[in-house]
Amino acid sequence: MTRLLLILIGFMICSAALAKGKVHSKPMEFASTLTFKSQILQQNRTVNVYLPAGYHENTQQKYPVIYLLDGSKDEDFIHIAGLVQFANFPWLNVLPPSIVIGIGNQDRKHDFTTLSNNALDKRDLPTQGGAKSFIAFIEKELRPLVEQRYRTSQSNTLIGQSLGGLLACEILFHHTSLFEHYVIISPSLWWDNESLLATPFSPVSLPKSVYIAVGKEGKVMERVAKQLHDKIATRLENKAQLHFRYFEELDHGDTLHLAVYDAFKQIQYK
Repeated sequence: MTRLLLILIGFMICSAALAKGKVHSKPMEFASTLTFKSQILQQNRTVNVYLPAGYHENTQQKYPVIYLLDGSKDEDFIHIAGLVQFANFPWLNVLPPSIVIGIGNQDRKHDFTTLSNNALDKRDLPTQGGAKSFIAFIEKELRPLVEQRYRTSQSNTLIGQSLGGLLACEILFHHTSLFEHYVIISPSLWWDNESLLATPFSPVSLPKSVYIAVGKEGKVMERVAKQLHDKIATRLENKAQLHFRYFEELDHGDTLHLAVYDAFKQIQYK
């Protein structure tokens, strides 16, 4: 009995010592968050920023920037920034060290869509139609802010999935030079009776690369993704610039992660 009592007392002493600060905890820094007033959107907007390892030490180096739609911390920012960090490991060297800018959402159904003439679109997405202003926000406010605050190179990539993929296509077709590389996953090109697919793709300057992917997501989603590829293929002289991948084993909910990593392996950043 005495021995058991001594053991219990010893356990209590150890527990008390731990409780008094022998174990230390602090937040693990992974990214930072910027909040600023957009004059174009007349809203406070939030972006999450991941800086690659060595950014603060390598003060003369400039970095490519990856802009991620649906970039809130509870959307796609953390796992895509993690993919970038993973792809930067020297034993992989898939991707050059890059800055990730995750653009947080307020109303993606508004920001990522043009006005639709389709009755179902109007019913299901009543706040639609803000794409023009949102693109202007990216071009005239966000990009200059990022380039002012961080050491950026001329290389930049846009990643968009679903309605974000629709917006990425809108930028690709009508503001092509805004980004060098486009990663478009499961684009919602059914929007507005597929009007964007009926638009000629004839940019003044061509992107360096376009990567398109879709999962097993139904006949419409799969068809419009393939039509997008075929439409762009007629314009790109170097077919190595264009990539298409069908992820038969995945669906709309889980294609993004593997597709983005595949895109990183396919895009020629140099």
